[in-house]
Amino acid sequence: MYTDSEETKIRKVIFSTVLGGTFEWFDFMVYGYFSGMIARAFFGGAGRDESMLLTFATFAVGFLVRPIGGVVMGMYADRAGRVKALSWIMVAMSVGSLLLALTPGSATLGIAAPILVVIGRLVQGFAVGAQFALSSVTIYEVAPPGKKMFYGSFNMLSLGIAAMLSSGCSYLLSRHLSHAEMAEWGWRVPFLIGALVGPLGFYIRHHVAESEEFHRMQARPAARAPLGQRMREFTRENGDALVCAMGVMIAGTSLNYVWNAYLPNYAQYQLHLSLSSSLQAVFVTSIMACVLSPVFGKLADRIGAYRLFCFFIAGWLTCVFPLFWYLLDSPTETRLMVVQLIGMLFVTLQGAAHPGMLVQIFTVQGRSTGVAIAYNTAVMLFGGLAPLYISVVSRFTDARFIPPSYLFGTSVLAISLVLATRTGRRVLRDDRIQRRSSAALAANGSGSSEAGRT
Repeated sequence: MYTDSEETKIRKVIFSTVLGGTFEWFDFMVYGYFSGMIARAFFGGAGRDESMLLTFATFAVGFLVRPIGGVVMGMYADRAGRVKALSWIMVAMSVGSLLLALTPGSATLGIAAPILVVIGRLVQGFAVGAQFALSSVTIYEVAPPGKKMFYGSFNMLSLGIAAMLSSGCSYLLSRHLSHAEMAEWGWRVPFLIGALVGPLGFYIRHHVAESEEFHRMQARPAARAPLGQRMREFTRENGDALVCAMGVMIAGTSLNYVWNAYLPNYAQYQLHLSLSSSLQAVFVTSIMACVLSPVFGKLADRIGAYRLFCFFIAGWLTCVFPLFWYLLDSPTETRLMVVQLIGMLFVTLQGAAHPGMLVQIFTVQGRSTGVAIAYNTAVMLFGGLAPLYISVVSRFTDARFIPPSYLFGTSVLAISLVLATRTGRRVLRDDRIQRRSSAALAANGSGSSEAGRT
């Protein structure tokens, strides 16, 4: 039974980590929505196609350093504390957002403008490389037994909130400002909002305490071992889990970034639908994600998160091509809304349990590092770079069917990696055993109740 002080601690952890994750996702989504205007502001000397490629390449740059930031800050967190690392991460994220918001365009600064933007993305990418991992570990460690996936789903709730806020803010700006005003300064406003994550970092530093599990881990001699020894122990104890965790992340991150970062531009430039219609659809679907994330988190605790993952893969492989065929057959705003709703349902179905699924399979002393490496490597290779991959390939072939083909391939790869590892097979077996035990307990309880009434 948790005391009032422990419940308060859990609420503080959830509030601060959800808010920090919201600002992280907010910035990356806004960059995708306004990529065309960013291209004209900082890469105006190139042609339209080339400037868009440069913009998506700059978007991708932030992901290239995320594994480095994840490892460095993850190891720092495993040594110095999750809360201390999170606070510094949020300050750095704020600096990156301010650079993008305040840097004049290439017409004013010349080549210095895109260089500053790239530096901003590098700083931000390094910082956010550990944000998801640390917030996931922090929530998992303070959550009560039997509710790890439910509490962890609040970390993914930040995705829905960020999508709602970013699309809503971008929609209002696009509706109330002229195209010239949007291109000149309107697109910068969301990045100024994103910079508010900085003060949150200082709040976390002084008001959120470390978990008891972390303090127990710190008391062990292994926590004070030299860096080389800790890395060797991490590889030996968590190498197989690392491959499994990447499999878990690949399908969800590719779907998320294609749906939220690429699809608005795909609908605008390939299907000739308005940007505002895409933003409306993202706003509506994000509300659904906010409502369903805790529901699917509770479902994962009940039936097993890895079993739910397999259901997700099977369902998505069946639906991905029909969804795009339905949209391409007659591109309308209504059909776009339907497609985005179904896609976000799948994102939420699997993504709600992501934090708990990743933390669960690593040892306590390697959790922050392991989750950071798996998450950031998968997001870099299959999520953040997805718009760039698709844009490049679309220049040489039919662009309409590249997104579903990409999503189908990443889903097959994801389930293959999970099933190929000892860790993946073990947790699936544990899920089945836990499900049978729960069913048996429920049946015994029902039988006892019936006997008591007779």
